[in-house]
Amino acid sequence: MSRLGDLIKLERTRRGLSAKQVAKKCGVAEKYLLDVEAGTRIIADDQARRILKSMGLQQQTEADFSLDDIAATVDLQSASEQITRAQATVRKKAGMQQPSEAEAVASTEEKGVAGSIWLDALSSVLKRVPVYNAVMKEIGHRLLPVENGKVEGASPDKVFYFSAPDNDMRGFRVARGDLVLVVPAALPVDGAIMLVRMPQGCALRMVKRLDNTKVLLQRYDAACESEVMAIDELRIAGRCVRLEAEL
Repeated sequence: MSRLGDLIKLERTRRGLSAKQVAKKCGVAEKYLLDVEAGTRIIADDQARRILKSMGLQQQTEADFSLDDIAATVDLQSASEQITRAQATVRKKAGMQQPSEAEAVASTEEKGVAGSIWLDALSSVLKRVPVYNAVMKEIGHRLLPVENGKVEGASPDKVFYFSAPDNDMRGFRVARGDLVLVVPAALPVDGAIMLVRMPQGCALRMVKRLDNTKVLLQRYDAACESEVMAIDELRIAGRCVRLEAEL
């Protein structure tokens, strides 16, 4: 079975296009397309994108999800069944007969269908969260569930992962290369690991409040080291709420 083939078949069905019509649009043989959809022929990601684009799929979500993200996450069988039920319900309510293939294609093209049922569904339940290094350059991403419009209680657009650049926090169970999920925070939180902006880049530190004006920033590799900093001089990038480590 080919997940990319399933995606193509689902979009083709949703748009009321025949395999012959799609093959002609994207310049491939009809048999090749049917083999891809059946999972008997392997298709490259870039070729799958060209086929989807030939059907009119806009790439507005290109920056958010890759086809691999979609194929690995979306229940395509369930989505296909939802499309079929929805189409049947609309026809029943409107007292319409089963439209011909040509009528379905004309209707789809006339309405200028854009987007995708699986992209719409994916964007509503998952967020592509960027992974940053010490100089806040994006080096990857992770997919996280969106619950009630939030990720870990924060706006989905405000959360990110930080890749620990060293073993400065090994004593606090954060080793080099581990990922910590960071949520927005404007003030230091006592006893929390926070991402702090330093002159040389961002760094993870355990925060201990001393009073209303000063905090203790701790790191722990071979031994625990601390430095005192005035709160009004502290530049916080966020609070760390989750750790992901490689075994």
